[in-house]
Amino acid sequence: MRVGDGVSGREFFTARTVAEALAGFAPARRTAVETVAAADARHRVPAAPVRSAAALPGFAKSTVDGFAVRAADTYGASEGLPSYLDLAGAVRMGRAPTVAVPPGGAVAIPTGGVLPEGADAVVMVEHTAETMPGTIEVTRPVAPGAGLVRADEDVAAGGELVRAGRPLRAPDLGLLAAAGVTEIAVHARPRVVVLSTGDEVVPPSTRELAPGQVRDATASALAALVADAGGVPELAGIVGDEPGALTAALRDVLPRADLVVVSAGSSVGTRDETAGAVAALGEVWCHGLAIRPGKPTLLAECGGVPVVGLPGNPLSALVVFGLVGVPLVWRLAGAQAPPQPGTRAHLARDVASAAGRLDVVQVELRDGRAHPVFGPSALLSVLTRADGYVVVPEPATGLAEGTEVTVTLHR
Repeated sequence: MRVGDGVSGREFFTARTVAEALAGFAPARRTAVETVAAADARHRVPAAPVRSAAALPGFAKSTVDGFAVRAADTYGASEGLPSYLDLAGAVRMGRAPTVAVPPGGAVAIPTGGVLPEGADAVVMVEHTAETMPGTIEVTRPVAPGAGLVRADEDVAAGGELVRAGRPLRAPDLGLLAAAGVTEIAVHARPRVVVLSTGDEVVPPSTRELAPGQVRDATASALAALVADAGGVPELAGIVGDEPGALTAALRDVLPRADLVVVSAGSSVGTRDETAGAVAALGEVWCHGLAIRPGKPTLLAECGGVPVVGLPGNPLSALVVFGLVGVPLVWRLAGAQAPPQPGTRAHLARDVASAAGRLDVVQVELRDGRAHPVFGPSALLSVLTRADGYVVVPEPATGLAEGTEVTVTLHR
């Protein structure tokens, strides 16, 4: 709706819910795409999926210190009746194996070592003993695939390393580095212009305040929130209350902005003037949110640039911007789902644990459900597939499917 269509100030305050604002106020604007060094791309949003040119890790390797074996040679092994294997040699870190595992034999191997030919499992050193030179005894059987990762288990050749629309986290940068990706196309950081308004508002550098004056505290705090959300803040100064001043200021900053935030210009006393200034250049989507504090909030678009008008109270302004403005900054940067520090979800399946041990379970979030992501600790892709993690406390022996849990999101 537009202010110029004869809508009264009272009708502007038909408040929308925050959920309606997040779902319904969806400007199509996205920032341009630029190529940056992958090492400097943390929290940037990929413009397209990045795929691996080759399989990772590229070779089968051990995930434990122990002995590479043929799993069948360990079947039936126990403390009372161990399997005896001939030690055929050892694998050196960072080198291709120079020895194969023969039937009835074993090769010593460190964590990360290349699996030698003939082996299909690695038995942990804790489950072995060297009873005589050249012979080891195995006291616990292993299944094929135990203690190792396949050559393509982290990522298959052509597989997705990172997906478009999700801000890059530390594990993503590690996986890109492992795949030899040194540059990545990402959305540019949104430029967010903050306009402060009010004859009583003066710069923070003002040494002596006249009666009725206040230093502009809100704009500095908003700039910090913008920066935390991956945006580039620009404090464009203070606009007085004279007629036409805000319209002129908006007209000046819109060409260089991805988002304009009008600070302290949407309080009860000035809401009609602010809405009128915005409507002179674009369209008001809503003026009023069903939230306390923060009801007199304006959401609009001017020439394709979203505009957020915040309440005059600094607390209200920061609360509203955290709820509505921060997700908008992320969306402008191409994020499909703005990151949150934490969220609640229901487990999609049972999670086992042992009493007395704190378990950290990686999870993927889909439709309000937390789906556990399991895999060896050697695989970076376990972390890159996960949206966050759930902590199973020490006293618990597991969590049942459907349990409501707190998911700490990866940043």
